[in-house]
Amino acid sequence: MFRKNVLASAIVVSLFLTACGGGSSSEPAQPVAEVTPNAIQMNFLGRYESGVFEQSAAEIPAVDFASKRGFVVNAQKGALDVLDLSAPATPTFISSVLVSAINGIPANSVVNSVASSNGLVAIAIESSPKTDPGFVTIYRASDLTLLDFIEVGAQPDMLVFTPDAKQLLVANEGEPETDYVRDPEGSVTVIDVTTPTSLSARTASFRAFNDQVDDLRQKGLRVFGRNATLAQDLEPEYIAVSPDSQTAYVSLQENNALAVVDLATARVSKILPLGYKDHGQMGNGFDASDRDGGMNINVHPGVMGMYLPDAIAVRQFAGVDYVITANEGDSRDWGNYLEESRVKDLVSGSNGTFSDAPLDLAALAGGAILNPATFAYCGASMTSPGNCREDDILGRLKVTWTQGFQRNADGSPKLYLSNGTLAPIDTPPADTRLMYDTLFSFGARSMSVFLANTGELVWDSGDFLEQYTGGDLCRAGVLRDTLCQSFFNSGHDDVALDNRSDDKGPEPEGIVLGQIGAKTFAFLGLERVGGVMAFDVTDPKLPVFQDYLNSRDFSVTKTSKDSGDLGAEGLAFIPSAQSPTGKPLLVTGHEVSGTTSVYEVTAK
Repeated sequence: MFRKNVLASAIVVSLFLTACGGGSSSEPAQPVAEVTPNAIQMNFLGRYESGVFEQSAAEIPAVDFASKRGFVVNAQKGALDVLDLSAPATPTFISSVLVSAINGIPANSVVNSVASSNGLVAIAIESSPKTDPGFVTIYRASDLTLLDFIEVGAQPDMLVFTPDAKQLLVANEGEPETDYVRDPEGSVTVIDVTTPTSLSARTASFRAFNDQVDDLRQKGLRVFGRNATLAQDLEPEYIAVSPDSQTAYVSLQENNALAVVDLATARVSKILPLGYKDHGQMGNGFDASDRDGGMNINVHPGVMGMYLPDAIAVRQFAGVDYVITANEGDSRDWGNYLEESRVKDLVSGSNGTFSDAPLDLAALAGGAILNPATFAYCGASMTSPGNCREDDILGRLKVTWTQGFQRNADGSPKLYLSNGTLAPIDTPPADTRLMYDTLFSFGARSMSVFLANTGELVWDSGDFLEQYTGGDLCRAGVLRDTLCQSFFNSGHDDVALDNRSDDKGPEPEGIVLGQIGAKTFAFLGLERVGGVMAFDVTDPKLPVFQDYLNSRDFSVTKTSKDSGDLGAEGLAFIPSAQSPTGKPLLVTGHEVSGTTSVYEVTAK
């Protein structure tokens, strides 16, 4: 049942009005200050349809305010689509920028991301193979003149201009090859764009932390790639910059951490493991199964959520930087290296034998048991997983096998026999069992706020995303005429109740901040079920829910080009002062439907 007290507390907001400037007829007109809304709502305004379905034809959007142009990553054709947003109710296609036409950019390169600032638009380009150095190109936004391009690290995945528009930062993810033979280092490239026709760059590397790997692992950093140094294992995903343009904060998604980069020196100063979310605590529950008959949000003792944030944003409040995260979750699966496993496959047989175990796991032991000190509530014993492996309890939940099992003092797995006693040292791995004290699931199904300088958690939305989208007050569709709970935890590639509960639920992925009057709002994209949630984060220690708009058409029972917007990916905010309508706008890219939609943000 939806917790009414959560919603009631979430919609309480304060009223604060700014003064409006003015003057007599003999004086120049003074600019009118934007009125601060008591609360906001989002309304569907318009949509551009690429016509390409399920091929990532609309992922990351960016906007040039002066030319009123939108730029959208079209991975399907390896290009950047340019849209006219001067009439945002009817976005229209202008042209595409094809990076393959640039002399010096390898054939079959991939467009990964886009950013725009101060009349410039930048594109992140992944080489082929992706383990080679990538590139960043800079264009004049108004006429798409190529100004310069520069080589950066392997697999540049996201880029952002600093608020002062003097530097462009690129997250070089550095994922391994599918066979895990070649694994480039992750890094952040800091590009000087003060002279955009003559770019220069510095690289913020993680190599200085290689000899700190054991200490960081003890503090919670996830480092588990095959034969990888720390610098190879870290995979920068997303960057947010402090308002003074001095510090960058980088999400290391698969590693469940943030990095802090000093931009004056282009040096990584800190790596901050984010810790874990206790799903055994009230208010931190989730639906663990896609086969339990619908919405069943419960606490699960012994299960910890790995935040694994994708997009992040920085909100400065009272002189302190806070990082706001979209906790998507992401597993590391490359070739025959598979991190992900269902609980029932970890403890498949009555005595905990594996079912189709990944090679790296099978090399450690022949099965696993759950520590009854933690999991007795679902029937686990020293010799059997009991009912814990049932589909409607924990069996369907996807977790990582790489952590949570008992280890010896030297870090090696502590092994047990099938009768529950410790295995002798010379026992073959196939005859032994790992014992899991804790299960770690992917993503926290939430939005969180961390102290930027320490990584300390100061706020988390708990189970609110699932409670709200499965509650009786939520309505989906551009007209808000569809009861959300009828499609609770549906995926973006199918209309099916509850089919993402065993994975990462609504899967928050994108986030962007927008200033309206004296308030700051966070817009959070839910990739799977779809839609955008808005929160007042003026005080980032106490975000307040505002609205949820899902422009998907759930009446189309088989997802297709007629389904509206599917797979919310990237978000861009247009302030009222730069908006063609004079009202704040939100531009959202949807990778599954290949659509780019515009929402108008109004007071309510």
